[in-house]
Amino acid sequence: MNVLIIEDEKPAARRLNRMLAELDIEVQQMLHSVEESLSWLQNNPHPDLIFLDIQLSDGLSFEIFEEIEVKSAIIFTTAYDEYALKAFKLNSIDYLLKPLDEDELKVAVKKFKENQPKQSDVQVNLDDIRKLLVNPVDRKFKKRISIKVGQHIKIINIDEVECFYSENKATYIHTSENRNYLLDGSLENWQEQLDPEKFFRVNRTFIININSIKDIIAYSNSRLKLILNTYQDSEIIVSRERVKDFKNWID
Repeated sequence: MNVLIIEDEKPAARRLNRMLAELDIEVQQMLHSVEESLSWLQNNPHPDLIFLDIQLSDGLSFEIFEEIEVKSAIIFTTAYDEYALKAFKLNSIDYLLKPLDEDELKVAVKKFKENQPKQSDVQVNLDDIRKLLVNPVDRKFKKRISIKVGQHIKIINIDEVECFYSENKATYIHTSENRNYLLDGSLENWQEQLDPEKFFRVNRTFIININSIKDIIAYSNSRLKLILNTYQDSEIIVSRERVKDFKNWID
């Protein structure tokens, strides 16, 4: 059995490695960030099983699935609360609550071995998990953004934002007035504050407002190219792994 650990806290990764070794399971590799994981998975055969922390040093581990079609079974390691854990049960995806317990790890590994899926059968519905991780009754999404412009503070209605995008490790918005503004915080942090009915993460760089889409064009490798109302600084391509979810989103 080939096993991969993706965990940004190196002491936690080493501890899990030791716990698995006691179960006679050899870990193939330990990775610590989204960027590192993407690079490794793009250049190596996918393992049978991945132990995956949800929050990594450079973003949410969900980003890995948005870029790559992962064929491995997943056991999430998480510190989320009880409500969130129900989401994993509903999606038939296993989880281990931090700090990891040896007996619970044994049970999870045994469950995987007894029900080991073929790699072609492994499917992770990220959008369903995202929705279930947050109680929609309690969730309040961003309605406006305040931005410092010189000595002034500008208030922008969220509906005026055509897209959020990252560039040179910074995050920006582009508005319907054809203006760009620098934001505090990462693209991942902003994504969690946006109404998923209106905004969609099309790739690692762009989050798009559905009302800003002017045209959708078939692109190479089964991808889609988006033309927005005013944004023209660079091409916006829906990654191949996100095309199906994108089409469901716009319907």
